[in-house]
Amino acid sequence: MSFSAEVKDQLTRINTKKRCCNQVETAAFLRMSGNVLLGAGGKAGISANTTNAAIARRYYKLCKELWQLEAELLVHKNAKLKKNNIFTLRIPPQTAVQRLLDLFAQIPDGNPWSVSQKLPADGLPAAFQGECCRRAYLRGAFLGNGFINHPQRSYHLEMVCQDIYHAQFIMTLMSAYALQPKINQRKGQTVVYLKESEQISDFLNVIGAHHALLELENIRIYKDQINAANRRANCDEANTDKVVNTGVRQNQAIHFLQKKVGLEKLPPNLQEVAYLRLNHPETSLKELGTLADPPLSKSGMFHRLKKLEAIAEEYGYQDKTES
Repeated sequence: MSFSAEVKDQLTRINTKKRCCNQVETAAFLRMSGNVLLGAGGKAGISANTTNAAIARRYYKLCKELWQLEAELLVHKNAKLKKNNIFTLRIPPQTAVQRLLDLFAQIPDGNPWSVSQKLPADGLPAAFQGECCRRAYLRGAFLGNGFINHPQRSYHLEMVCQDIYHAQFIMTLMSAYALQPKINQRKGQTVVYLKESEQISDFLNVIGAHHALLELENIRIYKDQINAANRRANCDEANTDKVVNTGVRQNQAIHFLQKKVGLEKLPPNLQEVAYLRLNHPETSLKELGTLADPPLSKSGMFHRLKKLEAIAEEYGYQDKTES
């Protein structure tokens, strides 16, 4: 089972007691994944598809018990999706469907399936003023046409909407929880998505997917630790390379002086440092300083070795290494 399917499976087990929350959650699911059926006498019905059996059962039950709708659950194979089962929740045209359409009409004003107006600037429709209902609507929207990538691969959560105005409505609901979703057009559909791990964690908390939230946080902490370890390892490797390259450069300068003028002609303090570097070519300046008599600080050792390089340059030495 994919991570996205696991999240949805957890959400279908949430037992919401409040009627208003169940109503808007059902509306969100059908608004995301459904289509209107027109029957005789102008009566409307609804048909919605999902590949998740638990989701299909949840909304079939809600339609029957909450809305008192005649409904049926159909299943067939889809060859394009590795022959997965496609579950169709079909609500035949009937008078009672109008109550659902009246709720859809608040998302926002206009035709419920081809909205022509944006959300009113003065706030959300009355049915979505309560925080519990906002959470329920976002949960239903995710169950209707949402997807979350496995956090071990990358951080990505999205909900595919049928039109731009419904996407804007969902973004408005999400903004109430300090979420900052982005929007994108893909194959004629509008996608609302989150890319940041913290934002995805907050969204999972909002819709009630707490087990998935904990799993995501554990993976995120593990990935952060791995990344930190890699950064430390890369830094250590870079420092080692720097020490080696510096030692090679200094050794070449000292060898040049040894052949050109002889190290015995150098001042005693520089002679000592020169022989220490020749005998310990890959030792760091700090460790090299502890070998001097008396010991030298890292800064003291650095300045004496720089002095040796300067003297070598005075006699014609040219550095051919990469600093």
